[in-house]
Amino acid sequence: MASSSEPLPGTSDLWEPEVGDWVALEAAARRVFGAYGYGELRTPIFERTDVFVRSIGDETEVVQKEMYTFEDRGGRSLTLRPEGTAGVIRAVANSGLNQGDEKRVFYMGPMFRGERPAAGRRRQFHQIGVEAVGPRDPVIDAECIAMFVQFLDEIGVTGSRVMLNTRGLGEDRAQVNAALRAFFAPRAAEMCEDCQRRLDTNVLRMLDCKNEACQAIVVDAPKMIDLVCDESRAFFASVCSSLDQLGVDYELAPRLVRGLDYYIHTVFEVTHSGLGAQDALAGGGRYLIVPPGANKPVDGVGFATGMERLLMARQSLGLAQTARPEADVYVVSLGETSVAPGLALAQEIRRSDLGLRVRAETSGRSMKAQMRTANRLGARLVLIQGESELAAGEVVCKNMASSEQVSVPRAGALAWLRTNA
Repeated sequence: MASSSEPLPGTSDLWEPEVGDWVALEAAARRVFGAYGYGELRTPIFERTDVFVRSIGDETEVVQKEMYTFEDRGGRSLTLRPEGTAGVIRAVANSGLNQGDEKRVFYMGPMFRGERPAAGRRRQFHQIGVEAVGPRDPVIDAECIAMFVQFLDEIGVTGSRVMLNTRGLGEDRAQVNAALRAFFAPRAAEMCEDCQRRLDTNVLRMLDCKNEACQAIVVDAPKMIDLVCDESRAFFASVCSSLDQLGVDYELAPRLVRGLDYYIHTVFEVTHSGLGAQDALAGGGRYLIVPPGANKPVDGVGFATGMERLLMARQSLGLAQTARPEADVYVVSLGETSVAPGLALAQEIRRSDLGLRVRAETSGRSMKAQMRTANRLGARLVLIQGESELAAGEVVCKNMASSEQVSVPRAGALAWLRTNA
């Protein structure tokens, strides 16, 4: 039985050096997305439940099985966000969006789904995502995909594959559903219970089933591109042409539909072999969402990528962060009268532009005890002050790797650190 001091299943505590990897991903996202004109948006971690039900679709796996929903003191149904798009669109609609306006935002943070924990799949997971809300333009779809590919390049994730398809327009849905029902109906008895139910409730979701027996049948299903109208095919052709012009490699995935109901036109996934069997690294596409309380739909395109999955892909390529010492510099103070000057020296180093981690003695223990602490913390450089050094206005500077030791004027301590850091 797990101890109450351990994190709950599907969650984890993050320590250094792993935190350094997370910070690197976040910094890269801000650099790359900012270069495309996207600004950061931070939405609440929980929303009214209908924000997700209306946007994602009540027949999706997320809504039916995975959301953490609860009532607040006023009896309102609230849900921890299972994905980022619905909350972003709610925020964009609330801020006001005039005809022809475009808003480009990115977000990052924790999401919550009640899934069975597995490799790369957690109950509290973290996503980085973008949304470009505004004109329905296939070039923007292509640019969004190209931006994610550039982000992967920035963080060193090579070997990914971009899988691309179309969902067509909402007006295509009736003929698409009819064709898929005609294909699946004679085979439904061989498929899982969820797919048998979806045959009547949401047949498009049958294409997205992960059951192996179902996948063996889905592979022969009609291609979406053959079922949609001429306008939808022309939009998809323009997306592909724009990707070609942007130099983005992609593969057509004729039965890719993504698992959420709000998608129209472009859908895509990016996969990576370093993730194992569940190889999806990111996914997204164009969507049409009517936020709660709004009287018109919001048109946009975006993607989301799991930060845990990005880290797994980087680890598979040998790019994980190495452990950083708890301190780069340790200030040794010999005798109680040396503690305050030692703390002042440490503070001066911290305020400098050296960017070093500094720890300082606070109790005036023995030299031997303090040097043991410096070793335990991994300090490469040690500065020593005792009563004689204070009287002479000097600091003893020691390089722990070479064991070289030199006395310098107190005012020269920073220059010595700069040379040896």
